[in-house]
Amino acid sequence: MNTLRTLVSPRGAVFLLLVILLVAVMILNPSFAEPGQFMRFIQRVAPIAIVAIGQYFVIIAGEFDLSQGSLITAQVIVAGNLVGQDDSRTVPVLLLMIVFGVVVGLVNGVITTLLKVPSFIVTLGMMLALLGGVMWWTGGAATGNPADSFREIGRGGIRDVPVLEFIPWAVFILIGWLALGIWITKRPLGKLLIAVGDNSTAVDFAGARSAWVTTRAFVISSLSATLSAVLLVGYAGVHPSVGRGYEFVAITAVVLGGVVLGGGRGWIVAAAAGAFALEALFMLLNIAGVPSTLRDAVQGVIIIAAVAYSAVAFRARRRRGPQSSPDVPLTETSEPVTTSTIHTETRGD
Repeated sequence: MNTLRTLVSPRGAVFLLLVILLVAVMILNPSFAEPGQFMRFIQRVAPIAIVAIGQYFVIIAGEFDLSQGSLITAQVIVAGNLVGQDDSRTVPVLLLMIVFGVVVGLVNGVITTLLKVPSFIVTLGMMLALLGGVMWWTGGAATGNPADSFREIGRGGIRDVPVLEFIPWAVFILIGWLALGIWITKRPLGKLLIAVGDNSTAVDFAGARSAWVTTRAFVISSLSATLSAVLLVGYAGVHPSVGRGYEFVAITAVVLGGVVLGGGRGWIVAAAAGAFALEALFMLLNIAGVPSTLRDAVQGVIIIAAVAYSAVAFRARRRRGPQSSPDVPLTETSEPVTTSTIHTETRGD
């Protein structure tokens, strides 16, 4: 009974949906059940899931990051033009991309938290600025061709594996990034992000620096977009269109995973599962012959439906009252917090 209740809850429904979609795809396309095909599916979804993981941290803090897609595009162009065919540039360019991602995240976070500008406006401006810079650099055409050593990160892997045949590096990177994300949610930073999304005023009164906490969420989001760009260079090529729309795909995946828009609630694993469910849905629609031009419309309907479902479910839960005491030790070495002032329903896992 508890399992059934979990599967129909906002945080568990995405796993039930994912299973149903995968089974439907396997029925219509039996070759999808082959281990090799399934690993290719995970490889293709990995960049989206990684971006969704980054978006998760921003959304649970009550903000949005609309600059993820354009940052991916910018990072792909940077890699394609600076690495070139010189393998020795791979590591320096990777470090440069990380620094660039951190700077973008810091700018988004600082302007949002210190200048009190809505994150929707800040990241929208960053999105346009990055896209404008990319268009100025490339003229809107494909440019750059990074060395195979760089592209191997996204399209390479371990071959001749029994049963599975091939395990892409992207699968290992996704697992590692998700494990890191889960670890962060268990740390004071993750608990504080959820607390900020639930009641930022209470966090400020408790003595935590909510501005710095939220800024770090934007940095994580930008680093996720950077990592996704590294993978996309491997098999999507270097073109100004790479990365476009990824911010909306990530938001759709996160809300599909039951994360509440507005912050304060959500499970990072469900957010990553939302990316897989979304791609499985698109695959099913493609097999069924639905035009790909309806993809944006489907995403919009999913966001509206998921938000409405979450609102109804959590309103019903609030009417029933708090079901558990806080298990969130809101303490951090450099940020002393008085836990008694934090909302009693703050939970993230």
